[in-house]
Amino acid sequence: MNEFIFKDFTLHGTQIHLCSYTEFDPLNYIEYLTDVEKQRLLSFKHIRRRREFIAIRILRHRTIGLQHIHYDVQGAPYIDGEEFISISHSVKEVGLAINAKHKIGLDLESIRPSVKSIMHKFLSENEKIQFDTENIVELCKVWSAKEALYKLAGRKKIHFKSELLINRASETLWEGTIINSDHDISVKLNIFEHNHTIITINTEAIVEHYREI
Repeated sequence: MNEFIFKDFTLHGTQIHLCSYTEFDPLNYIEYLTDVEKQRLLSFKHIRRRREFIAIRILRHRTIGLQHIHYDVQGAPYIDGEEFISISHSVKEVGLAINAKHKIGLDLESIRPSVKSIMHKFLSENEKIQFDTENIVELCKVWSAKEALYKLAGRKKIHFKSELLINRASETLWEGTIINSDHDISVKLNIFEHNHTIITINTEAIVEHYREI
């Protein structure tokens, strides 16, 4: 398996497992898939998507064995017997996070200049002031933080600009807020770079604040 490089570490009780890879033939690794996953692999037409799918299953197999990855009605992954997991991918890299106590949202983000062309879709007015919009790395970190919040929100239809809000407490510790109709969710995020990839993960359990009616 020379095409794969693995990295494992623990952050605030969360296990983070990373797998970077070079080009490979996905059909050479179908032994790492469950029967259902083998069928799903064949439904993907693009080689990039097939490689991502295989890489995360290889990482899963290496970490906890051949256990099927299910998805709930919101599209969030889960594995029977594992309390909380989160999956993410960037260019030729995938990640699997596991926490025994609370829900987690992992995001891997490649640093890419194209993020500047979509910043108007996800930056609030306050964030435009707080963050350096000319700094590509900083913009990618904001985007990554909001992707992590999205995974923690528990719903699909979300407005990144007005319902997922970010404040920076320090260089690596950020604070996020998820705005819902009847309550807000506070999230503490750890955000850092590893091998030119931005990694974002919540450092503790989310906190829900219900509004009085």
